[in-house]
Amino acid sequence: MMSMDLRKSLVNKEDKQFCVEHQCQLLSIPKSTYYYRPIGIKEEDLQIMRMMDELYIEDPTRGTRRYAGEISKLGYHLGRDHARTLMQIMGIAAIYPKPRTTVIDKTKYKFPYLLRGININAPNVAWGIDISYIPMRYGFMYLFAIIDIYSKFIVGWSISNTMDTSWVVDTLKEAVNQHGAPKYINSDQGTQFTSNEYVDYVKSLPNTEISMDGKGRATDNAHIERFFRTIKYDKLYLEPSNDGNILYKQCHEFITYYNNKRGHSTHKYEVPSVIYQNVA
Repeated sequence: MMSMDLRKSLVNKEDKQFCVEHQCQLLSIPKSTYYYRPIGIKEEDLQIMRMMDELYIEDPTRGTRRYAGEISKLGYHLGRDHARTLMQIMGIAAIYPKPRTTVIDKTKYKFPYLLRGININAPNVAWGIDISYIPMRYGFMYLFAIIDIYSKFIVGWSISNTMDTSWVVDTLKEAVNQHGAPKYINSDQGTQFTSNEYVDYVKSLPNTEISMDGKGRATDNAHIERFFRTIKYDKLYLEPSNDGNILYKQCHEFITYYNNKRGHSTHKYEVPSVIYQNVA
């Protein structure tokens, strides 16, 4: 079997008959692996970002002041401006316990949170989606995941080294093509989910509505956040990957286990794939 490096070298960007995506499919190369390039960030910053990621999972209400103080206690100098820059790279923002009504929402689109009071009693009623920063041994990538809220089944996922909107939409399209569209898709108000491309695609699904977390609410999309916590603490933090190919394999291995072998107390420890397939 050809090595990944050899397969990647066979991809021809100038080929007019087959696009890069099609060539990746033919060569069994995940798109995220082909496009991955190490990101030029100082080693100390990568270490700090790894610690910030763990602190964020522990308590997402931390802002720049608290990050600066707590990271400094661990022996690293981190000012508030630098903390803000790293938070932007990681795609995280402080979640406040109460809505800050004086802050203007600058997003182009804002949709209400529709899941409050809804009886989610079957698969494909509601999906939760989000992006999470993934630290690696020599860099980082992002994981986009889609969870069926009722069954806890991961219906779609992908990794990338950029938080590109097209990446998010393409992954969502694959999930819809494979599993059908849910009644609701819930996200936060991140730029990928307030973009024309995302909004236009979800609105093109005839029976699907857009739901978005309320500003400052930490619990509206808790199911996908709980999944990110699980995959990081049970797999990715324990085995930091060296490159995008290894990270892809780790995610694939864990999500296969999560979907098919890891039971949830909500369903008397039945596994997500059984709950999803039996009713979907």
